[in-house]
Amino acid sequence: MPNEIKSVLPILVMSLPAAAGILIFILGRFVGRLREVLALTGVAGALACSVLVGAAALRNQALTSFGRQIYADALSAFLIVLVSAIGALAAIYSVSYMRHQVREGGLPHTTTEGRLTAFYGWLMLFIATMLWACLSNNIIMLYVAVEASTIASGLLVAFYWDRRSLEAGYKYLMLLTVGITFALFGCVLVYTTAASMPGMNGSSALLISDIKSVAKHFPATTVALATTFLIVGFGTKAGLAPFHPWLPDAHAEAPTPVSALLSGVMLKVAIYAMVRTVTLFYPNFPPVAMFALALGVFTLLIGDFMALAQDDLKRMLAYSSVSQMGYVLMGFGIGTTLGTYAAIFHLLNHALGKSLLFLAAGAVIYSTGARSFSHLGGLAKKMPVTGFCFFVGALAVAGLPPFNGFQSKLALFTAGAQANYWWVVILGIGASLLTLLVLAKAARAIFWGKLSEAASAPTVREAPATVLVP
Repeated sequence: MPNEIKSVLPILVMSLPAAAGILIFILGRFVGRLREVLALTGVAGALACSVLVGAAALRNQALTSFGRQIYADALSAFLIVLVSAIGALAAIYSVSYMRHQVREGGLPHTTTEGRLTAFYGWLMLFIATMLWACLSNNIIMLYVAVEASTIASGLLVAFYWDRRSLEAGYKYLMLLTVGITFALFGCVLVYTTAASMPGMNGSSALLISDIKSVAKHFPATTVALATTFLIVGFGTKAGLAPFHPWLPDAHAEAPTPVSALLSGVMLKVAIYAMVRTVTLFYPNFPPVAMFALALGVFTLLIGDFMALAQDDLKRMLAYSSVSQMGYVLMGFGIGTTLGTYAAIFHLLNHALGKSLLFLAAGAVIYSTGARSFSHLGGLAKKMPVTGFCFFVGALAVAGLPPFNGFQSKLALFTAGAQANYWWVVILGIGASLLTLLVLAKAARAIFWGKLSEAASAPTVREAPATVLVP
C-alpha cells in the first residue's frame, strides 16, 4: 500500500464516524431508518480502517498525518481497533434495544422516537472523539479530544431526560470537566517545560513523541506537579478511586449500549491518555511509578468493596469497572516490560468481558424491565443464552482459567513478584477473589432460584437477535 494512502488511514478512522454523526443530525429527522444505516456504516468503516492501521503496526510501521500531529503506533492501533470494534457492537445492539426502549420501555414522554436521531448522532461523535484521543500525538490536542468525548458521552448519559438521568448527566459533566481541567494544567506544564529545553521549538514541544527525548531533563518538582495534575485529571475520567463518584450514576442511567462503551472503552481511553503522558517520565523518576502503583491497588480494592454492596445490576457492574481499572494502572505502575504487557492485556480482556456483561444486563432489562437483584431471579429458565453469556463474562472478568482474564492477572502478579512488590500480589489476589464473589452473587440473584414476579411475566423471553448476537 502506498505511503500516501497509509497516511490517510488514521484520518479516516476518526472522520468516518464523525461524518456519520453529522449526517445523522442533518438527515435523521427526515428518514428514521437512515440514522441507523449511517451509524452502522460509519462505525464499520472506522473498524475496517483501524484493522488496516493495526496491520501496519504489526509490521512496525507507525503511521503519521498532519506533520505527526496524528500518530498511530502499536499502542494507538490496539486502542482504535478496540474502540471501533466495541463501538460497532454497541451500534448493532442499539438498533432493536433503543427502538424497544422508546416504544415500550415506559420512558418519559420526552424520550420519543425522534430523539433517536440525537442518540445515534452523539453516539457516533462519542466514538469519533475517543478515536481522536487515541491517535493524538499533540499533547494539547489529546486533552481537547478527551474533553470532547466527555461532552458527547455526557449528553448520552442524560438521554432519557428524566430526573435521574439528568442528575447523572449533570454530575458526570461537572465532575469530569473539573477533573479534566487538572489534566489541562499538566499538559500545559509539560509543554512549557519542554519548549524551554535546548533543541526544542514550539511545535516539537507539543509532540508527545518528541517530548520523550527531553523529559528526563525536567526538574523533579516540575515532574511531581505535572504527574499529579495528569493522574488526577485523566484518573477522574478513568474512574480511579477516589475520583470515581460520577461513574456508578452515569453507567446506571445511561442507555445500555452507552454503558457498554463507557465501561468497555472510554475508561481505557482515559487510561491510555494517562499512560501516554505520565510514562514520559519513566524510568527516570521512580516516585511517579510508585504513586501510580499505590493508586491502582487502592482503586481495585475500593471498587470491589463498593460493588459488593450494590442491589442495582448496572451500578454493580460500574463499581466492578472501577476495580478492574485498578489492575491496569497497577501493571503500568510496576514499570517493567512484563507489567506493561500485562496491563495492556488486561485492558483488552476487561473491555471484552465487561462489554459482554453490560450487553447481557441490557438483555435482562429489555425483557423484564427490572435491574434490581431483589426483583430478579430464575431467569436461566427463560433466558438461557443470556445467562450463559453473563456467566462467561463474569468468569472472564473475575480471572478464572481458562479465560484470558486469568492469563492477564497471572502476568500482573508475576510482574509484581519479579519486582518484589509482594504486597501488591497479595492484595491483587484478594481483590480477585472479591471480584469473583461479587459476580457470583449477581449471577445467582439474576439467573438462579425461583422465578421472580418480573421474570415470570409471559412476555419475558430471549431478546431479539440484534440484541443477543453482539
